Amino acid sequence: MALPWIGVHDGQALSSFGYTTMQAEKSPRISHLSWGHIEVEGYPPFKDAKVFPGGAREWDWRETGTHHVPGIQPDDVQELIEHGAKTVVLSKGIWQQLNICPETLKALAKNGIEVEVLQTEAAVVRFNELRESMPVGGLFHSTC
Repeated sequence: MALPWIGVHDGQALSSFGYTTMQAEKSPRISHLSWGHIEVEGYPPFKDAKVFPGGAREWDWRETGTHHVPGIQPDDVQELIEHGAKTVVLSKGIWQQLNICPETLKALAKNGIEVEVLQTEAAVVRFNELRESMPVGGLFHSTC
């Protein structure tokens, strides 16, 4: 006996019931950036943001031990990879004081993910452009 939720229902493919192949969700749009404040559509404001296909959340540096030096850690980008990002935008801060660990760039390259490293305001503009055409993730630092 076939279970109705396993791809076939009464001999009919699930697509005939309106199911479609799962596609990567679009990343939410960043709607506002100011010093210490990032707004992502559909979410409360963040100080620093982690944005990815289908969602966003506060980027809490304490989770991975991130500091301005040595910078963004490989573990910081892992969630972006897990959510299906094919391109990642990393912001260096408003005054470009945030570094990126070489290991982070290697981890992204190993996973076949393109990366763009930009000053935060430029990173937001680029992220919003990319989200229209591909699964993109980003880390955004709203201060120095």
